[in-house]
Amino acid sequence: MTQTMEQAAACLLDFTQPFDVRLFEQVVGIANDPRNSQLVPASHVLVQLQEHPDMWTRADQILEQATHPSARFIGLNILGDAIRTRWKVLPEDQRSGIKNYVVQKIIALSSSEESMHKEKTFLQKVNLVLVHILKHEWPQHWPEFISEIISASMSNEILCENNMQILKLLSEEVFEVKGQMTTAKTKKMKEALNSEFIKIFQLCEMVLNASQRPTLINGTLLTLQRFLTWIPLGFIFETQIINLLTTKFFPVPQFRNACLECLAEIACLGDPTPHEYDSILVNQLYLNVMNQLVHIVQPDTALLTRAFLNGGEETFIKLLALFLSGFFRTHLSLLETPEQTGSLMQGMLYLIGISEVPDNEVFKICLEYWHVFSSELYASETQGFAQQQCGLNLGPSAGHNGSSRKHLYQRDLLSRVRSVMIANMAKPEEVLVVEDENGDVIREIQKDTEVIAQYKTMRETLVYLTHLNYDDTEAIMLEKLSAQVDGSSWSWNNLNTLCWAIGSISGAMSEEEEKRFLVIVIKDLLGLCEDKRGKDNKAVIASNIMYVVGQYPRFLRAHWKFLKTVVNKLFEFMHELHPGVQDMACDTFLKIAHKCKRKFVTLQQNEEQPFIMELAQMVPSIISHLEAHQVHTFYEAAACMLSERALSEQRHSNMMVTPQLDRQGCLDLLMALPNNSWRQIMQQASSNLEETFNNPEKVREIIKILKTNERVCSSVGPPYIHQLSALFNDLMNVYKYYADQIVQAVALHGPIATRHALVKSMRTVKKEVLLLLTTFIGSVGDPEAPPSVVAQSILPELLLSTSNSVLGDYNRSIPNARDPEVLGLYSAAISKLPMDAIKAPGGTIDTGAVPRLMEALFECTLQMIMGNFEDFPEIRIQFFTLLKAINQHCFEALFSIPESHQKLVVDSVAFAIKHTERTVADTGLDILFDLLQNASRTPQFAQVINPEY
Repeated sequence: MTQTMEQAAACLLDFTQPFDVRLFEQVVGIANDPRNSQLVPASHVLVQLQEHPDMWTRADQILEQATHPSARFIGLNILGDAIRTRWKVLPEDQRSGIKNYVVQKIIALSSSEESMHKEKTFLQKVNLVLVHILKHEWPQHWPEFISEIISASMSNEILCENNMQILKLLSEEVFEVKGQMTTAKTKKMKEALNSEFIKIFQLCEMVLNASQRPTLINGTLLTLQRFLTWIPLGFIFETQIINLLTTKFFPVPQFRNACLECLAEIACLGDPTPHEYDSILVNQLYLNVMNQLVHIVQPDTALLTRAFLNGGEETFIKLLALFLSGFFRTHLSLLETPEQTGSLMQGMLYLIGISEVPDNEVFKICLEYWHVFSSELYASETQGFAQQQCGLNLGPSAGHNGSSRKHLYQRDLLSRVRSVMIANMAKPEEVLVVEDENGDVIREIQKDTEVIAQYKTMRETLVYLTHLNYDDTEAIMLEKLSAQVDGSSWSWNNLNTLCWAIGSISGAMSEEEEKRFLVIVIKDLLGLCEDKRGKDNKAVIASNIMYVVGQYPRFLRAHWKFLKTVVNKLFEFMHELHPGVQDMACDTFLKIAHKCKRKFVTLQQNEEQPFIMELAQMVPSIISHLEAHQVHTFYEAAACMLSERALSEQRHSNMMVTPQLDRQGCLDLLMALPNNSWRQIMQQASSNLEETFNNPEKVREIIKILKTNERVCSSVGPPYIHQLSALFNDLMNVYKYYADQIVQAVALHGPIATRHALVKSMRTVKKEVLLLLTTFIGSVGDPEAPPSVVAQSILPELLLSTSNSVLGDYNRSIPNARDPEVLGLYSAAISKLPMDAIKAPGGTIDTGAVPRLMEALFECTLQMIMGNFEDFPEIRIQFFTLLKAINQHCFEALFSIPESHQKLVVDSVAFAIKHTERTVADTGLDILFDLLQNASRTPQFAQVINPEY
């Protein structure tokens, strides 16, 4: 290009001069060349051109004269954008000119075999542009369109083939694409398409009956498939179209897939399908397909798998799965007759065989049906049982809806479905040890929500199938487990899917059946863990042991020795350094602690003390190899046990009586390690404050201790008050020290100081202190932590207005250094603690607590968030949560604040309602509702609202 890019831009954007198509192509070529140094400015020029409102007037020149494919596509995009966005404002003659140009362009491109093949992609794009015009013009301003396209199709098979594509696109735009047209416009187009569909159908029928052009036939079948979702049923069931599809096209490999798409669509047509069509559905659709299918592939898993993997029949197998599952889902009852039992079983065998094809996408199609099938079969079984129990006689059909339905499906058939579910079981969310694409055993990095959803569906399916025949499910699982133990089919995948399936049926068997089954399973898995060599093998087995035991709390609660063995095994796994094993061990321990906590805090037979006491003594050795986040989970689990409120006396079957557990003493023992570390840090700080508290290692240790305390507090509840009492003064002193340090750092280095590593760590300490206090206040309750006692103990300190107190520090800090946790703390305090329990120095009730709080927090926070809807998102959510708490629990205190602040309260609520963040807007509406109710009962506050609003 001889010109500079600036000169080229000036030339191309000058609409007083003829458009230089060659220059335009040169710019496009540069923009598409990643090695060209002018790529960025060239791309910028193209953006300017495409955004220019008059550029569409050059589209025809580009389309007619350009030879560069990308240049032509850009021209077409410009034209398409103009049609989509500016069509209504264009003069009638220009609209007519564009319409005629697009139609003629399509005719020119699709009138010969050569041009249609050569310009296939470009033609598809032009077709779409025509459909965009139709969305504006048809049927009001172009009522003859359908007649014109049908007439043109009759004259030329090549043109007809492209016209089928246009009709398919039109159907998709009208019936499938949502949100691009108004409801009224969509309704009008649907009515027009329905009223003229007989012409389209006759064209399709003519092509399918008479044409010898394969690509036209395939295109017609694919177009017909789009129509089948909405056309009147008479076109399907009162014509020869089903016979034509099943007998003429389905046997031919060239048309099989397109034909099967149509048949699958028809198979899925459910209510309201009139009963007079039942025989057509069975005889013409289902039986014809079954009769042809046996000549294509047998219902054998190996043959179906071979066809899928080696024969290039992936699409066919998927479509067959869609056809069978769709027909069974909507019309299964038509086949549940003595006359059709054989054909029903044949179809079921095909679907089971397809389910065993090693492809997850195919399996998910089948799974969706097996889930529905097992659910309905179980429902009919339980209904039949209930009728028998009640002695009801509902006529001849009642028995058929009961257990006879289950017997209709041979035992081997349902057994194969169970085996398929077990062999393909998806990974549960709790399992963290996985095999990566390289065959290595690793810790799962990111949760796969699709796999989790699939697991839930499979779990429900297998539970239904287990209810239908528990013995068969158990036999299959134990047989597969035996094959793992003896090594005959050992693999990580086989063991994983088996154990995930075993865990999934928890609750589907009686307690006695569960006991017999699990004793075998757990013993075999523990033995397998001992026998197998190699870290990866042991990690996989360990993850499966942990998952299975975590799924059966009822069994563990009933068998103390097994429970203790399992927990001790989890402690062993906590020392296993293989990725994911320690995390799973801690998570499983937490799960078991929640489900079985009473067993750990009561004295069990043949034990000298409750297990929690033994556990508290072993803490240092148990957690010695755990990382910080795993330690926190461990402490949460142990504290959860202590939350169990055991009876004052525990009686065993042998009449032995044990005293109530000393929970306070046990908690002290459990927290000995973090408490000792805390005391050491505080002692060091007493002799050298700055060196201790400014040491990054010490700061990290403080954060770890605070996180541990917060997790324990959230888990144990009110008994934590004794632990907090010992820490409270130190917590406040640490908070004040770091508050001063952060303010000094900001004064010295400016706002950028909040990003320094040490300052960020100091802020984390402050946040953890606030979270700990918030968590404790949220858990207060009798008898250990009565709200009034807690309020008297900690609120005076939290309501201090000194510069480095919680309130004072928030108020003096720069916006970027303010912590949303402060607002969360006071929201919890106002919601959970009686503010009138705070005493003033003279012993009277301190009525100024809430006004002091609002003075420190309210106005400075509003200044941060009122400028826009984006800045400080966490602060704004917590601010309105605080305002909601004040409005609900301390409304009278609003009369103690200045009138200007009362108006600010109302202004802030109005601001919240307009907020783009859903949580804030919803909270604002809640506040407004409460505020109006309170104001209606309080005339003096209503005076603040009424004049302005």
